[in-house]
Amino acid sequence: MRMSSEISDLKAKIFALLREDEEFRYAVAGMLGLDEILRRLDRHEAELIKIREDFNRLREDFNRMLEVIKHLQEGQARLEKRITSLESAMISGFGEISKFAGLTFEEFVRKFLSASLRKSGEIPGDAELTKGFIYGEEINLFLEDPLIAGEATGYAESPDEITKLLRKIELAKGSELCGLW
Repeated sequence: MRMSSEISDLKAKIFALLREDEEFRYAVAGMLGLDEILRRLDRHEAELIKIREDFNRLREDFNRMLEVIKHLQEGQARLEKRITSLESAMISGFGEISKFAGLTFEEFVRKFLSASLRKSGEIPGDAELTKGFIYGEEINLFLEDPLIAGEATGYAESPDEITKLLRKIELAKGSELCGLW
């Protein structure tokens, strides 16, 4: 019975040492051939802690980027709203200027676009957009070389306006191939 009690006490002391004494743990693990595995696990734990710290820093950077993106999106929305407002004001202004200058809106747009296209080098320096007719269809903004066909309107009242413009462009392309102007 005494032996059993002594063994129980010894076991309790060994378990306590294993729990509390790292050096003892490694010594036992070494005897069992586990010491290298435990050392590697300890190194891995240290690496995992570093990786977690790096991840937390990256997450902070990511959150800051999300804030920047949010502010950029808000700024873009404000800019788009402002551009829409400016477009409306510009179209209205074109109408007022054309009245003042004694030109129709269509004439004003032809002169304005001709000057802008010449300045950007898109058309030759002596080229001018004109009104043209292809197969009896009026083209508000027309230039033969390079081929330009367009409509001068303040806005498209319906999808039919877009369809009409596309039809005129196809007519202009077809007539270019046939040499009809």
